[in-house]
Amino acid sequence: MMLADKECFIMHIGWIFVLCFSFPRYSVATSKCYNANGDAEADWAVVYKAPAQNIGKALIAGPAPVAWRNTPVLTQFNNNHAVYKPLEHVIAANQDNKFIAYNNIPPDVPKVKTKSNSKGVLMMNPGAQDEASWIVHTIPGFPKALTGYVFPPAEIQKGHLFICLTIKKSEIDAIAMALRIATPLIYHNDIPDDPARPNLKKLVNGESRLTPPLTVTRQISTAAAAGLKVTIYSKSEKSKYEIYRRVLVKKLKTSIKVWTTRDKILKSDCRILNRNIKLIASPISVNDHASSLDSDVSQWLISDPGNKFCAIDKPYHKSQTKEPAMAVCIDDAAIFDHFNRIGQNVENCA
Repeated sequence: MMLADKECFIMHIGWIFVLCFSFPRYSVATSKCYNANGDAEADWAVVYKAPAQNIGKALIAGPAPVAWRNTPVLTQFNNNHAVYKPLEHVIAANQDNKFIAYNNIPPDVPKVKTKSNSKGVLMMNPGAQDEASWIVHTIPGFPKALTGYVFPPAEIQKGHLFICLTIKKSEIDAIAMALRIATPLIYHNDIPDDPARPNLKKLVNGESRLTPPLTVTRQISTAAAAGLKVTIYSKSEKSKYEIYRRVLVKKLKTSIKVWTTRDKILKSDCRILNRNIKLIASPISVNDHASSLDSDVSQWLISDPGNKFCAIDKPYHKSQTKEPAMAVCIDDAAIFDHFNRIGQNVENCA
């Protein structure tokens, strides 16, 4: 009798192993930002990859002091880093993550004509109460929708910025309104329609705002109780505005220090008291990773004074007066402090 019971027990154990390993395990959708190791959700993340570096420098929401941390960016690295993990169910399908991906140079689509320079992903879990995020970045041809994680090899030698903001679903339509002004090139969309998101529907249908208002300001917050305060500034191509002087200096009501390539027309400008445009001198150091304007394609600024850090989708070139543009400005002392150190040296300004 005992032998029969033992055989029955062994048989049950065997069936447990068969059931466990014969059926696919459920994968929880990722619709939020993650920390530098990709093993915990985060309210926000800012990743700066310097030129020719395989490792990015990341600022992650968390207890003070917020400091730069290393995070891989080029490979999946066991699915654990601050760039891969939020994109886990952008690069692979999951019914619980729906998203819009936009890029002026979309993956595997050559020679697309657009005046936009915006790049990003807006995603949400349609079955959850509040799971969503917005990613703003500078990487052409990235990410590939539903086809695996590939960091474009040609971009390894360049400097890039990747910002992830965990948001509530209620913020999606405000973001969509700002994007409508910036007219991004959308290459993937499967977010379901919802009457609560009329601007999102108009965005994906190509109903861009080319009539007044020619500029739009929208304020959002990240999802945490004490989350980041974020302001989005967009201007249409019809406005003819130069976004740095006519929009950002005017709205921020401060001087600014700018890191971006510059043409031979727009210069440093210190003619107006407390409304200066100072150009950050090249090269810079991102937590001991060197970067220069020759190879860094990010565009960002810091207010002077103040706690504002802004990522802009257009460089400080005269040509952008005839093009749409958008800036995402974050009001946070820790982020500001780190970028203020990076941009401490500026060119002569008259």
